[in-house]
Amino acid sequence: MTTSRQAASKTPVIAPRFDNLCAFVERLKARSVLASEEQRAVLALPVQIVDVPAKQDFVPLGDETSHCCFIASGLVARVGQVKNGSRQITAFHIPGDMADLHSAVRPVGIGGLTALCDTRILRVSHLAVRLVAQRYPAVAEAFWRDCILDAAILMQWAVNVGRKDGRSRIAHILCEMAIRYGRGTMDDALHEFAFPVVQEQLADAAALTSVHVNRCLRSLRESNIATVRNGIVTIFDWDALVKAGEFDPSYLIADTAPDRQRRLIAE
Repeated sequence: MTTSRQAASKTPVIAPRFDNLCAFVERLKARSVLASEEQRAVLALPVQIVDVPAKQDFVPLGDETSHCCFIASGLVARVGQVKNGSRQITAFHIPGDMADLHSAVRPVGIGGLTALCDTRILRVSHLAVRLVAQRYPAVAEAFWRDCILDAAILMQWAVNVGRKDGRSRIAHILCEMAIRYGRGTMDDALHEFAFPVVQEQLADAAALTSVHVNRCLRSLRESNIATVRNGIVTIFDWDALVKAGEFDPSYLIADTAPDRQRRLIAE
């Protein structure tokens, strides 16, 4: 069994609270410079806690909404649907994501949101989001960058399901989630993490059948690259997984470099 580098840092991580926006502020700070006052303004946004059971939609397709949904815990899928009822997952949203921040300026849902496991959502009103963006231009810029990240993920998923074979599609998804569940860089990608999806949900994300997903996972397992068992992803050979997925992480990490975090609007 080989691995090209160590798993993410073993420095203890303080578990996030599930009733505030601290993780969202940390996500914003990864790509934008926010002063203490600006961070406090985001943390002060009023929230409504909603616990959503597994397999339940909480933003139906095409509905008009009055709030953004922050993922405090659990796992969420953005979905589209065709007339026969078949669904396509177009993104996964993990704790720390504001899954539909764009809805503050475009309140008619672009796709639906569904909980893949028991999930806690913090609802933040569109009015509150718009007011804090109006008062603090740097926060508005950070929100904008956050929406750009979601758009970049969507574009890469379109390429993934449109131009790669099944094994590569699954490997790409596992690489992306390893980085996103980690600290947002290649060096900190997690080699083991909870990912509470079943094969049918992976199939909806990769535009494959469940049988095909099973074959792809078996291939990765037999090649001693990675396994997905009981909602846990274990990566044995990161470099081989990156190669299998033809994975380029630049869409996830490009805006984390210091020269890309500089203020533009607020300078």
